[in-house]
Amino acid sequence: MKKLFTSESVTEGHPDKLCDRISDAIVDEIFKHDPDARCAIECCAGYDRLLIMGEVTSSYTADYETIARNTIKEIGYDFGTFSYDKCNIIIAVHGQSPDIAMGVDSSLENKAGGEKEDIIGAGDQGMMFGYACRETEELMPLTISLSHKLAKRLTDVRRSGLLPYLRPDGKTQVTVEYDGRTPKRVDTVVVSAQHDEYVTQEQLKKDILKHVISIIPESLIDGDTKYFINPTGRFEIGGPEGDSGLTGRKIIVDTYGGRCAHGGGAFSGKDPTKVDRSAAYMARYICKNLVEAGLADEVQIQLAYAIGVSRPVSVFIDTYGTGKLPDGKIADIVIKEFDLRPYSIINNLKLRAPIYANTSAYGHFGKSGLPWEKTDKAESLKKYL
Repeated sequence: MKKLFTSESVTEGHPDKLCDRISDAIVDEIFKHDPDARCAIECCAGYDRLLIMGEVTSSYTADYETIARNTIKEIGYDFGTFSYDKCNIIIAVHGQSPDIAMGVDSSLENKAGGEKEDIIGAGDQGMMFGYACRETEELMPLTISLSHKLAKRLTDVRRSGLLPYLRPDGKTQVTVEYDGRTPKRVDTVVVSAQHDEYVTQEQLKKDILKHVISIIPESLIDGDTKYFINPTGRFEIGGPEGDSGLTGRKIIVDTYGGRCAHGGGAFSGKDPTKVDRSAAYMARYICKNLVEAGLADEVQIQLAYAIGVSRPVSVFIDTYGTGKLPDGKIADIVIKEFDLRPYSIINNLKLRAPIYANTSAYGHFGKSGLPWEKTDKAESLKKYL
């Protein structure tokens, strides 16, 4: 049965992604000096001002304003009311709540003999999802993979000077036609690119087709593929000057493009004791290794935690009928083969490192070089086949 599915992405200059980038740049800077720091940084940007707020407990005091201005400049906002050297910056950062810290510092899990285990508990309650499938080489859904590549390409042609009239803000969207669960063709492509006032819409559309949309494989394009390029007709005012931004507001762009469930927690600005971030990375790592091992062609996992408790309260697996073993059996394998306690996740994935700014745009998953994208457990998992 044929059906259509759509995912979107945004560029690093989108106001929400700008806030994500600043938040993660602060986390990275703190982790360079204090890997044991606790961070929960959020930003709100609008018109001519930026609010940096949240909680940090660290031996290192970061220069939040300098980090923010450097990030804004790097992304490309050297013009308008939100220019890196003109915007007003307000800082409202304080230490982590001792009530939250208490749950992280000392897990409620007890050993068999009743002695409390010396290991950190989850930094919050909640559920986190992971996903992997065989649609792309990186084991990601095709729709979100193509959307990210188009958004990244918009940034690349702007930075390289190939299309110098482009500005940092932009959005992309790809609709793929599926036959059952198999992608067949690209049905619709939407690209909205911020631009300066001098370029004509005709030139912009011609250039976007030639230099951006052309990265989609020709095998997925046919005569019925539809293109919408700046469909409103003009996109000169963008970024925080045109629309407010907020850390953590693009959670579907950050994950799997709506292809699977989402627990609701955002990633950027958080240290890995927050399971919203670390357990979601672990969930991706598990799913990617399960698919690479051949235990399923498509798999979603849900992990759920209680604040202060180190082990998840539940592990749920759904292979959408593609599992080589029953889903319950695969869940048992996951519990046996993967240590799902926050302390172990942080250590095994090496999450106390300044690696987070790279995740703040174009997705947290499907990128090479990130520790949760490794498939080093796949070979050992094959024994269960």
